[in-house]
Amino acid sequence: MPQNGAYDHPNGVYDLLKLLEMTIEDGFSISKFAVINKTEVITLIDRIYAALPPEVQEARIFLKRKEELQNEAQQKAVKIVQDAQAEADRMLSESDQIKAIEREGIRIKNEVVSDCENIKHVALQDSEQIRMQATEEAMKIREGAELYAQQVLTSLEGNLTQLQQVVKNGQIYMEQIRNEGAGRYATTASSSDRS
Repeated sequence: MPQNGAYDHPNGVYDLLKLLEMTIEDGFSISKFAVINKTEVITLIDRIYAALPPEVQEARIFLKRKEELQNEAQQKAVKIVQDAQAEADRMLSESDQIKAIEREGIRIKNEVVSDCENIKHVALQDSEQIRMQATEEAMKIREGAELYAQQVLTSLEGNLTQLQQVVKNGQIYMEQIRNEGAGRYATTASSSDRS
């Protein structure tokens, strides 16, 4: 990582990405692979995440929460089936009313399976809706980021055009100064010859 210059305390995503690029370039190559400082790269990636717009961070948290909800729903469904199966097995093991309990166990098992299917169906619908919302949010964020990048590049292009004009004007000015100096020299030399 650079120790001085404009990137001592980078705040923007572009500065952090530039630092990441420089860190990778500072590594040394072995065959087609590069050896880099893993700690520096991970630190920079964490800082890039922290510097992202709040909308991007919210979308990331939203997607993570969606995955957690799906896992919770699946775990609940599995536990319900296991509990129901254990209850049915316990009931079937009792000898006094084995036939009645057997029928009741089957009924409960079917009911639980039906409930689990309903829970699974609702969870899948919810997760699909969350996925679609997250995808839509991600697309909006990406479009916003692309628009922002385009604006930054357009601004940079304008600044470069202005700088080119300043350089051109400086060159013309220097040429005028050289021409005026050469003209004065020629006038002075001509006056000396006539004397």
